[in-house]
Amino acid sequence: MMGLVEGGKEKKMREIIEKCGGYAIIDGGFATELERHGADLKDPLWSAKCLITSPHLVRRVHLDYLDAGANIIITASYQATIQGFEAKGLSREEGEALLRRSVKLALEARDIYYERCTKDFSDFIRDQTYSKRPILIAASVGSYGAYLADGSEYRGDYGDAVTVETLKDFHRDRIKILADSGADLIAFETIPNLLEAKAYAQVLEEEGIEIPAWFSFSCKDESNVVSGDSILDCASIADSSTQVVAVGVNCTAPRFIHGLISSIKKVTSKPVLVYPNSGETYIAESSRWVKSSGVDEEDFVSHIGKWRDAGASIFGGCCRTTPNTIRGITQAICQKPL
Repeated sequence: MMGLVEGGKEKKMREIIEKCGGYAIIDGGFATELERHGADLKDPLWSAKCLITSPHLVRRVHLDYLDAGANIIITASYQATIQGFEAKGLSREEGEALLRRSVKLALEARDIYYERCTKDFSDFIRDQTYSKRPILIAASVGSYGAYLADGSEYRGDYGDAVTVETLKDFHRDRIKILADSGADLIAFETIPNLLEAKAYAQVLEEEGIEIPAWFSFSCKDESNVVSGDSILDCASIADSSTQVVAVGVNCTAPRFIHGLISSIKKVTSKPVLVYPNSGETYIAESSRWVKSSGVDEEDFVSHIGKWRDAGASIFGGCCRTTPNTIRGITQAICQKPL
C-alpha cells in the first residue's frame, strides 16, 4: 500500500510518520477488546483462537481502533504459530492459512474504514487528514514464550536447552508466511531477551526478508528487558539490522517508559515506538492481572507529551488498554478532540 518495501526501508518509515503528522499511533490491547465483545480466550491460543472461531470479532476490534485514530493496526497473530495450531489438531496447511487470515482480516478492516470515510462526507470534510490518514498493517510475531503459554514471555527464561538455533527453527516458517501475506511490516513484539532478538535478526538476514520490521522489547525496569539483559544491548541488535525500521518497548509498565526511551536513543537513531500496558502486572499462575503501579489509563495518556519530548515518535497501548486509550493518545498527539 505505502511502498515500504521499496527503497530504503527506514527512510520510508520516516516518510510514513511524517505523513501521519510527525507521529504515528498504534492500536491497543486486542484480547481485552475481544473479551469485551464476548470472546472466551481461556485457551493456549489466546486471541489467535478467534481466527478460528470468530474472525468477525477480530475485524470488529480492528475497526474500533481505526475509529479511535490508530495509524497502525497489529494483526491477531501474536500467539498464532504453526506449532500451536498443530497442537490443537489442525494440519500444517490449516495453520498457515490462519496466519494469512490474520493479515487478511486487518486488510479488510482498513478497506472498510476507508470506504466509510469516503461515504461519510461530512466527517471527511470535518477532518480530511484524520479520515484519510495513512494506515499500516503490522503482522504480529509473538515470542517463543507466548507459544509456551506459561508466562515465560514475561520472564524471558527459556532454559539452557533453548538456543538461537532453536528459536530460529521455531520462528522461521511463520516469519516467511507473514512476510508474504500482504502486511506492510512485521511487528516482533514483547521480545523478552537478547537471545530472541538475535534469532529474529538472523532469520530476517538469512531469508532475505524484504518486508520491514520493528523490534519491541518487554522490560522490567528502565534499563533491562524482563530477562535481565540490557536494553542497550537488545536495541543495538535491532539497530544493526537493515530490515528493522523502528525500535521500542511494549507490554511494559508506563512508569519505566521515559527512561527506556532515553536508553534506546543512546544506541540507535531509528524511530522509537512505545506501547505500554495499563500499569498492571500479569500473574501467570492465576492467569490474571493485578494493579502494580498506581498508574491508570488516564495517567498513562497524560505522559504522552513527555515521551514525545524524550524522542519517541510512535505511540500506542498494549495489554489492558482500550480504544478509549488510543483515542486519548490521538487527542494528546493531535491536540484536538475527535
